[in-house]
Amino acid sequence: MKEQYLKKSSLKKGNGKWDLVQVQDLVKYFPVRGGVMQKVQAWVQAVDHVSFTIREGETVGLVGESGCGKTTVGRTMLRLTEPTSGSVLYDGVDVFKLRGKELKEMRRNMQIIFQDPYSSLDPRAPIGESVAEGLKIHGVGTSKERYETTIEMLRKVGLEDYHSRRYPHEFSGGQRQRIGIARALALRPKFIIADEPVSALDVSIQSQVLNILKELQREFGLTYLFIAHNLSVVEHISDRVAVMYLGKMVEMANRDELFRNPLHPYTQALMSAIPIPDPTLVRERIILQGDVPSPLNPPSGCRFHPRCPVAFDHCSVQEPPFIEVSPDHWVACWRVE
Repeated sequence: MKEQYLKKSSLKKGNGKWDLVQVQDLVKYFPVRGGVMQKVQAWVQAVDHVSFTIREGETVGLVGESGCGKTTVGRTMLRLTEPTSGSVLYDGVDVFKLRGKELKEMRRNMQIIFQDPYSSLDPRAPIGESVAEGLKIHGVGTSKERYETTIEMLRKVGLEDYHSRRYPHEFSGGQRQRIGIARALALRPKFIIADEPVSALDVSIQSQVLNILKELQREFGLTYLFIAHNLSVVEHISDRVAVMYLGKMVEMANRDELFRNPLHPYTQALMSAIPIPDPTLVRERIILQGDVPSPLNPPSGCRFHPRCPVAFDHCSVQEPPFIEVSPDHWVACWRVE
């Protein structure tokens, strides 16, 4: 990805949608300290040179095993976690170069729905105050207008006016996740990162929350990065899907294309684990051998090669580039290339 992404005229795609967000060579390493002086002993390579784009009005699903770096990507994009290197362009502006007032203003347009709605809410504050907190911080409207906005957002997610006076412990998990969605919507952002918003919910509640997200996207023209490990959920809500493994992006394509024709061996293994709701059909299960390597000491070459059923000698020597093998279908695999 080149500097031409900075020019908005170059952000428009053939389908008429802008690349609202461009992640370019994003890197996040966490230090491991030890000893009396707490010196850095090693680095956890949580996210290592990840690049992708998100078009205006679409939902990009980000999937992978636990520990692959999905959540770190999302938090780093919003600078809830400071990056090691790389850039994130929002509407042509590098988020990592913003400071002070400019960064605060940018954050009105970029919000997050956290995975655990209970720990992300203040247990000592009524949920109406939690939803309105962002409005107050950014100085949006009068006290009455902030209250009206809070009530409007709660109604949008299926809650009632009187719920604004209740505390987080008085709600179920599904209701708390709706509150998290209402809080993210209060500032009327354009881009929302949903960090596994339904992973802790019952299946019936999952569908309700997903439908709410889709309805809100149509109503407000939202753009989502939807982080999940459940491929069935990702297939339901996403327009495009990106697959991560051990801090690296291994494949990205249109949803239908990826589920019909997965090219990377890791993606194929993930797809083979999706249950088929038809007892007469049998899918060949791909069982990966071994454990996921440690991000403290990732393998050389392709990070998936120790578990890959089709790996050959070159895979352990050189890392495959993330290339476009067909229109809008990107993959990092020597076999495919």
